[in-house]
Amino acid sequence: MASETFKHMQCHELAQDIESSNYVVLDIRDQASFEHGHIPGAIHLTNESLPDFLRDADFDAPTVVCCYHGISSQQAAQFLLSQDFTDVYSLDGGFTQWSMLYPDTTEN
Repeated sequence: MASETFKHMQCHELAQDIESSNYVVLDIRDQASFEHGHIPGAIHLTNESLPDFLRDADFDAPTVVCCYHGISSQQAAQFLLSQDFTDVYSLDGGFTQWSMLYPDTTEN
């Protein structure tokens, strides 16, 4: 049974564990922003790619949703819980904060 609400994750928490964990990082920003830069290994999730993602997803993997500032990701994280994901996080501060803290780890 999915938990009632998603959890919050700070950028430094994700940065500490991103290499050693099995986090799935989902980036819900627009295509141009994603192509300009994103968290290493992030999957670009759009309305168009959502059905394929849901079909192939590991619903028990820790899943972190990233947007621009950590606001829209909260709704997306709650949506994933409603789809039976069990371990979902919203990245506080979003990609804006990530890119300020870790500019050298930004992929483009």
